[in-house]
Amino acid sequence: MVKAIAVKGSKKLLNAWAFYDWANSVYSLVIASAIFPIFYGALFRIAGVEKLSVFGGEIARAPLISYTTSAAFVFIALITPLISGIADYTGNKKVFMKFFCYLGGVSCIGLYWFSLENIYLSLLCYFFGLVGFWVSFAINNSYLPDVAYPEQQDGVSAKGFSMGYAGSVLLLIFNLLMVMYPDMFGIETDASGTAEIKAMKYSFVTVGIWWIVFSQYTFYHLPVGNKKEGSKKNVVLNGFKELKTVWHQLGGELKLKRYLIAFFVYSMAVQTVMLIATYFGEEEIAWGSDNKRTFGLITSILVIQVVAILGALLTAAVSKRLGNVKTLIIVNILWVLICIYAFFLITPTDFYIAAGCVGLVMGGIQALSRSTYSKFIPETTDTTSFFSFYDVSEKIGIVIGTFMYGFVAQITGSMRNATIFLGLFFLVGAFLLTRVHKQKKPQQS
Repeated sequence: MVKAIAVKGSKKLLNAWAFYDWANSVYSLVIASAIFPIFYGALFRIAGVEKLSVFGGEIARAPLISYTTSAAFVFIALITPLISGIADYTGNKKVFMKFFCYLGGVSCIGLYWFSLENIYLSLLCYFFGLVGFWVSFAINNSYLPDVAYPEQQDGVSAKGFSMGYAGSVLLLIFNLLMVMYPDMFGIETDASGTAEIKAMKYSFVTVGIWWIVFSQYTFYHLPVGNKKEGSKKNVVLNGFKELKTVWHQLGGELKLKRYLIAFFVYSMAVQTVMLIATYFGEEEIAWGSDNKRTFGLITSILVIQVVAILGALLTAAVSKRLGNVKTLIIVNILWVLICIYAFFLITPTDFYIAAGCVGLVMGGIQALSRSTYSKFIPETTDTTSFFSFYDVSEKIGIVIGTFMYGFVAQITGSMRNATIFLGLFFLVGAFLLTRVHKQKKPQQS
């Protein structure tokens, strides 16, 4: 029986595309934000050490994971154009999306064996988990103009993020029950570690399985990809050539160019907030005890995810009335206010309020940024290259943003000062967005 091909704009295809957010968002919540940071810190506390001898020197636990994360994003920024070029000229970007999905899922399962004794292999699993998540996510983003018409893109983009938040919260709650009540799941303390640590390891396995299994619905319905005509020479380097081509095309696409510059600036701040929020809360908030700190941080993460569902849908609704760019300007101004508020956070209640505000604007700005870019790119079948440019810009922004945040925090001695610094990025981003629709002045004759 021949599979019926889903038609562009059809409900079935839109749902299948959005469903990948449900499949892979569990990584960003359980691994990147919640369980893994707690697990990683617990390993060092149990071992009674703060530093490890790796890469020819003594490195503390926080810089070690930070350097690994930065290296992963540099690798992602380099490999995304390569994959884009090959996918465009072979017309099978779904194959690459599958590969990086499975790489990420298997790497998550590999985190079950994460230990300080085998730190190189452990960090390698963490590294490739990041790579698998972000590269497969980038390829999925590039499908948006292939599966949805312009008037559908805001809604389906918001739907994808909302489904991702909902699915990741469900799995996180299940994982938290395992960690808090391991006896209920038959998890007992043995020579390999405490019951809580074992439960955290099992949670990494559940993420990998969830990601791989639920992605199958997306893979079943997504088209293989658009095959680019032309020479097949130097296919590997064609991705970088395509980025160069996209860059030159921006010269004739003034609105797109202005939007990309604005996105690059404010995205640096958005992604940095997402990566450091847990560490800020751990260091700067007066929780009272370690147990209250762990419970409070996890609760805050759940608040962010739940509110983000509403935020993504609300932002999409507002954009229908005001337009995408005006809505993004408003969201950036709200981010500025949140950064100012973060400077004064002291109590857990303060942090919970901030988490709710972050959730409200986090989902909205991500979903709307993705769909706005999709609307601005010119009519083309070469969507992979344009979204590769988008994603490389975002990843370079993450490297710059996290480095500058850490630098400001280091030289001033406070993460609070760095939040004001992030607020400046959002302010500049809002200003740059006001210029997106400005007409070019005619030259004087």
